[in-house]
Amino acid sequence: MKVAMLAPIAWRTPPRHYGPWELTTSLLTEALVARGVEVTLFATQDSLTSATLAGPVPAPYEEDPAIDAKVWEMRHVAHVFERAAEFDLIHNQADFVPLGFSRLVRTPVVTTIHGFSSDRILPMYGEYQHDVAYVAISAADRHPALRYAATIHHGIRVDDFAFDAQGSDDLLFFGRFHPDKGPEQAIAAAAASGRRLRMAGIVQDRGFFERAVEPAIDGDRVMYLGAVGGEERVRTLGAARALLHLIAFDEPFGLSVVEAFACGTPVIANRRGSMSELIDHGVTGFLVDSPQEAVEAIARVDSIDRAACRRAAIERFSVDRMADEYLALYRQILGG
Repeated sequence: MKVAMLAPIAWRTPPRHYGPWELTTSLLTEALVARGVEVTLFATQDSLTSATLAGPVPAPYEEDPAIDAKVWEMRHVAHVFERAAEFDLIHNQADFVPLGFSRLVRTPVVTTIHGFSSDRILPMYGEYQHDVAYVAISAADRHPALRYAATIHHGIRVDDFAFDAQGSDDLLFFGRFHPDKGPEQAIAAAAASGRRLRMAGIVQDRGFFERAVEPAIDGDRVMYLGAVGGEERVRTLGAARALLHLIAFDEPFGLSVVEAFACGTPVIANRRGSMSELIDHGVTGFLVDSPQEAVEAIARVDSIDRAACRRAAIERFSVDRMADEYLALYRQILGG
């Protein structure tokens, strides 16, 4: 089986720190290669993979100001579809633009929908839903107006995340600094609980960060670590008493949640989006519906068995499970 894996080009595949779509694309690519699938990864030229790397884009547009996102995205997608006849299947991880090319080729196209940035993109998804096999990353993110071939939760390489049986007394916010992610809610909950809060992630909304987050950062009770990746990411996730995921939007998945589980760290999350699919309330964390419930959950977090969090990551969120489910879908589409 020959698969063209179409990655986004906002970040390198895999990303150096932030880049959940690119990370998932990389994890799936490597797992498929390990299963003997002949994968060509179309990604930025600085990407790292055991697959065949291809594509015209020299660097990620979020890291190199010389890369015009619109121009290079079109070159990137066009390049893949110009080579479509070389592959049995194209797996699109790069949102809605590639859908517009799908009727121009005979090669089947699978598209993983990594959430909806806005309902304004629905006209594209609606138009091509009978031509492209859509995969939802959670049941919560399935749009009622669309047809889907499957729902496949993301997976991670659990062995890459060291289990920390103790953690620390500190709480953690881990994600992009944007109102959607609720960093100010995490600050308030940590303060009310009397625990120190460590915060890590990229600043996506600078004005919001300066207004709602930065005034609370004092280097003592609230510490800002910046964007962390690699071993520092693992240490940061594992060293927390709990991850505070007090989101203000319907999160389509949440990789940091399952990464925290892999380290043994329970998660306290607002009951929105996919959180009820990921978190087993009272076993791997707590689902809350108000700021007060979040504070109460922090007080109860020591009742969570950190080993149970690790088991959940192994049993439910492994990259092997994800790859097997995608491979089964590919074979179904290709007729066995």
